[in-house]
Amino acid sequence: MGAYFRRKIIIYLLTFVFAVTIDWMIPRFMPGNPITNLLSRFSTRSDTTEVIAGYLNEIYGLDKSPLHQYFAFWAGLFRGDLGVSLYVTGAPVTRVIARALPFDLALLIPAIMLSYIAGNKFGAFAARKKKLDGIVLPIWYVLTATPYMWLGILLAWFFGVALDVLPIAGAYSFSMVPNWSWTFIWDFLKHWILPFSSLFLVQFGGWAIGMRNMIIYELEAEYSRYLESLGASGRLVRQYAYKNAVLPQITGLALQLGVIVAGALATEVVFSYPGIGHLLKEAIMNQDYFLIQGCFLFIIVGVLLANIILDIAYILIDPRIRHTAEGETV
Repeated sequence: MGAYFRRKIIIYLLTFVFAVTIDWMIPRFMPGNPITNLLSRFSTRSDTTEVIAGYLNEIYGLDKSPLHQYFAFWAGLFRGDLGVSLYVTGAPVTRVIARALPFDLALLIPAIMLSYIAGNKFGAFAARKKKLDGIVLPIWYVLTATPYMWLGILLAWFFGVALDVLPIAGAYSFSMVPNWSWTFIWDFLKHWILPFSSLFLVQFGGWAIGMRNMIIYELEAEYSRYLESLGASGRLVRQYAYKNAVLPQITGLALQLGVIVAGALATEVVFSYPGIGHLLKEAIMNQDYFLIQGCFLFIIVGVLLANIILDIAYILIDPRIRHTAEGETV
């Protein structure tokens, strides 16, 4: 099994180097200049602007050659220094992302995990009930095909405007300072409900359809029919079918969790939720090279870690893959 893991580690390292290189290149393919964009916020004389632009280009290292900037980026990466944000002027990128990350984790982990659990359970149950399946399947297709932004706008209008029972902007009231008091926690939860609901409902439909289709496929497989011919109970057959059907769902879950640090851009834009998705949008709008690189780097690391965990999980839960990994050692 050692050879299997060594090969995987080499693949992941090469993938990391390639992905980080693309991450460094993407902002520099954008038209315009970040320093010019930054100075456009202020009204100064043209001669003064040129002097300040030259000074800022030197500070941020943008006056150096692309090759020098590339190696400087890698050197900073190994030191844990992702540069200084242009959008949040003067703040280290790591600090800016660290402030936004807890909001994403509080929103996306419950939305992904609860929709995964509920979707799989309901999908497996509906697959065995033809009447129920005929009723809920169209609803699930509508949910999974619904854009997050559109559903978020509908929820915000209905609960925030028409009924006026829930806030529709921010992660907490703008007049409050984050703390651990019950007043703040309750206020945070009220702001959390609508973005959570929009994410949960769309993802729930996708998980339910995926599990429903896989269960039907597994129940029609030869091994299921063989078990039935041996007199196995329907419950036992369904248990085996569920174990096999859940494997592709685990892959989807790992990938969903891998991009969790990317935030939910559409949802965060609708609700002005201060997560990394909203931060990435602002960084792109302001041509903040360093913040864009930092946000994408978190996504790259998250996806790679999710795939590593997925590889290990598959070896533990799928005997076929474990046999293949052991065979590589031999």
